[in-house]
Amino acid sequence: MKSSEIANVSFSTTKFREGYSMPEVDSFLDKIRGSLVAWESGQTGVLTAEEIVAARFSLTKFRAGYDEEQVDAFLGVWVSSRGRDF
Repeated sequence: MKSSEIANVSFSTTKFREGYSMPEVDSFLDKIRGSLVAWESGQTGVLTAEEIVAARFSLTKFRAGYDEEQVDAFLGVWVSSRGRDF
């Protein structure tokens, strides 16, 4: 996945069950994108694989949030496919 593709990532939303804070997840995806932009241009990225694995988001309930399993799966696959810092 390239930095330009991060903007197209989407997750199902929840409302009556817990989900992740949408602004927090979106902000973190922006950090991933920024780190990828740097990496793609030959610079050192901002995020490490460990930081992505360790990411935690506030939980929502009875208001819109992103599906936890989808976000966790995306981040897990992302780190597995990269296998390094970027």
